[in-house]
Formats: sequence, structure tokens, C-alpha cells
Amino acid sequence: MSAEPQTLLYAIERELKALSWWESVPPSAQALASTEPFCLDTLSFAQWLQFVLLPRLQAMIDAGAPLPSRIALYPMATESFKVLPEDTGALEETIAHLDEALSGQPVRRQA
Repeated sequence: MSAEPQTLLYAIERELKALSWWESVPPSAQALASTEPFCLDTLSFAQWLQFVLLPRLQAMIDAGAPLPSRIALYPMATESFKVLPEDTGALEETIAHLDEALSGQPVRRQA
């Protein structure tokens, strides 16, 4: 699957909603101000996707700015989701496709 980043952002949003992880109330400004990678100390990975990654990439697309090419979200996604009871396979696959679309490199999938 080779998709445009914009399409993949929508697909990530759809998957978060399908898992009932889409939140209507954003985290506090303090939580969003974390300096840890992925706001690991203040947000779940799903919250980080919704409230940090998706808005930032969308803003870059809207501004015509270059998108990051050094990105590896898939390893963090698989690590974050492996302890959860939900089937996150479709979300993980969509995140892998986003990594591939932005980096131009294939993602090594978890077995």
C-alpha cells in the first residue's frame, strides 16, 4: 500500500475512533508541554497520536512545509499497544504505512 500522508492521517484517525480511543477533550497544556519523546510521561501513545502528531503533520501539509523523512513511529506503536487487550493490528499497519510514506523506506513488521 502506497498512500499519501494526508490519506494516512485520516486512516489513523479512523482507526483511533474504531478502537474508541478518540478523545473529545484534549489533555492539559501541561501534559502537552512534555519534553519527553512521544510525551511518554504525560500521554498515552494514542493520545500523542491524536493531540500531537496528527495536528502537527496536518499543519505542515496545510502550510506546504516539508514533512519529516526520519520517522519511526511503528516500533513505538507496537511496543505501546502490545499490553492492551484491543486488536490494534489495523492501526499498527496504518502507522507502518505512514512511516514508509514519509521515510521512503520499508518498515520491518513485528512477527
